[in-house]
Amino acid sequence: MKTVWRKKTISCVLMIILATMVMVVPLSWAQEEKDNVEELAKKLANPIAALISVPVQYNYDEYGGVADGASVNRLNIQPVIPFSLSEEWLVITRTIVPLVDQNDFPLDAMNESGLGDITASQFFSPRTSGPFGLIWGVGPVELLPTASEDVLGTEKWGLGPTVVALKQEGPWTIGFLGNHIWSVGGDDDRADINATYMQPFVSYTTKTKTTIGLVTESTYDWNAKQWSVPVIPAVQQMFKIGPQIMQLGVFGKYWAESPDNGPEGWGVRVQLTFVFPK
Repeated sequence: MKTVWRKKTISCVLMIILATMVMVVPLSWAQEEKDNVEELAKKLANPIAALISVPVQYNYDEYGGVADGASVNRLNIQPVIPFSLSEEWLVITRTIVPLVDQNDFPLDAMNESGLGDITASQFFSPRTSGPFGLIWGVGPVELLPTASEDVLGTEKWGLGPTVVALKQEGPWTIGFLGNHIWSVGGDDDRADINATYMQPFVSYTTKTKTTIGLVTESTYDWNAKQWSVPVIPAVQQMFKIGPQIMQLGVFGKYWAESPDNGPEGWGVRVQLTFVFPK
């Protein structure tokens, strides 16, 4: 049954990728929309743009070590919403709501599905860029113990600082997003959290609204002294269905470093972003 399920999952992923490849063919836009839409594609490369967007991101990873043959499907719903504080300042909220499905782990208790822990960040950012065109934001990040099953979360409350800085020049975007989370409460029987997250990113947006990028989403666990380093190349295409503007992306994910018995080799990511320009 699990083998059949996995084949169906892989087939669905391949169908999504095929649909994506069709989508990346440049689409027709009204002439007066082209400049605005190209600017929207660049804004989506900025994690703290003054733009409402809702990425829906599917990830598939396979595990090694004693968990060889196990896999995790993860659907992240990631709304990004800016709020005006004043004529000079914005606060941009970024929330990650994960839905997790774990399969074929040797310990049967690990094979659960449900809601994982939610991560929420708030970036306070000036409306205008700083010296040398630097765009930046700082604020808090919170980890909320919302997992529906023990094995899908940490059962810990977490808190720490987060920062993002980037520069956009012409079609290029280059930047860095990072945070550090310490556990500040929760189940005393669960491991404490002391983790640093680092996400350097670079992307190039073409005149056809195609964005080609490379990012790593590295995490260092200071308690376990272990790195998790997926290297993620991406191709994303903006398109429009009726009045709704969207961006569809296909990502590879190579695990350059991971904990023992963690994810390994190549994974896959597909992301559909709903864009709501003001």
